[in-house]
Amino acid sequence: MPPALPASPAPGPRWDLFCRVIDNHGDLGVCWRLATRLAALGAQVRLWVDDARALAWMAPDGCPGVCVLPWREPQADEVPGEVVVEAFGCDPPAGFVAAMAARLAAAGQHAPGAVPVRAQASDGRPAPLWLNLEYLSAETYVERSHGLRSPQGSGPGAGLDKWFFYPGFTPATGGLMRGPLPTDPGTGFDPAALRAQASGGRARPGVPAVSLFGYPQAALPAQLAAWAAGPQPLDLLLTPGHATEQAAAWLGQALGVGQAVDRGALRLIALPWLSQPDYDRLLAACALNLVRGEDSLARALWAGRPMLWQLYPQDEDAHAVKLQAFLDRVLLPGAPPELAQALRAAFARWNGLADPARPPLQGLGPGEPSHAAWAAQAEALRARLQARVEADGDLARTLWRAAHGRADQPLG
Repeated sequence: MPPALPASPAPGPRWDLFCRVIDNHGDLGVCWRLATRLAALGAQVRLWVDDARALAWMAPDGCPGVCVLPWREPQADEVPGEVVVEAFGCDPPAGFVAAMAARLAAAGQHAPGAVPVRAQASDGRPAPLWLNLEYLSAETYVERSHGLRSPQGSGPGAGLDKWFFYPGFTPATGGLMRGPLPTDPGTGFDPAALRAQASGGRARPGVPAVSLFGYPQAALPAQLAAWAAGPQPLDLLLTPGHATEQAAAWLGQALGVGQAVDRGALRLIALPWLSQPDYDRLLAACALNLVRGEDSLARALWAGRPMLWQLYPQDEDAHAVKLQAFLDRVLLPGAPPELAQALRAAFARWNGLADPARPPLQGLGPGEPSHAAWAAQAEALRARLQARVEADGDLARTLWRAAHGRADQPLG
């Protein structure tokens, strides 16, 4: 766990961010990025998490202004901060919520239907603003739901309002998290050097690289076989967990961290766990990124490289609706019709919505006919996202405006 850092001599507003780790690292990844972005804006952040073990590799150096605390009831001196964010409906501990309600009572109730108030309690500190940070989606309900108020009529938070805050891709949402990127001016970005560093020197000079981070993937064996039999040499950089385990099963042999195995034109390289900045560099250095979940999706979009997103699988293929919205409203606008058709088929196969026995990336991989058009489309999308951030701010800045802007401004 990163060290709990002391407050600065002139601390900024205090934010409490609550996170539960369910069955993957994505929730914690989003919360850690958000905590560091808020700290960069001047907040003192307490990140309350029920399982912080992944931060040992995700954020080994911690972050000034961010204090990591175990998920528990608050101690007597742990007063709620000015802003409380619960990530993905995780329900903060009842004692903490009760302390929030007590602060609001001390500050004085606000009128029903009002925007978040910055009323002062008797000790001069503002009453808490309670935000529920939801999952990233391009579906239209996000724009309808962003900024909605949920009055708490019972339980420890009775009398409080909870406000829904949705990340998204349009001005009617909370935006997309950005933060520093390895391709920002002045970073000295060198893709070949980064590939060599990430792979422990096992990536081949001049050979395109593909990164793989995913859930169990029925379409992977067919794609690996196609790449191995193809004319284009490729280096496949495998993250720990499902990616490396499935590749090892396809090879029929163990694949340890740092090991490289060649099969035809394909070299499979098992990576160690990477910190968030190192993973961002990996994405920017690869010709194609195969990603999963929310945090790696956002980082792959900012990398501006061709990417294939594996959504968290849901019963009865409910994730198909979310995928369709992403393709229709984010990824494919402006794409040539032939490329759009090929990408729809690839995303469907990669997400278990079409025949997994056929290689999903046929004709789309590095060196193949449609890859250059895909790369141009990815770079154009990154430029659109950057323009949106420059106009409206990223997720952290829109959260900051909601919490610390004028009281007569609507949430979001």
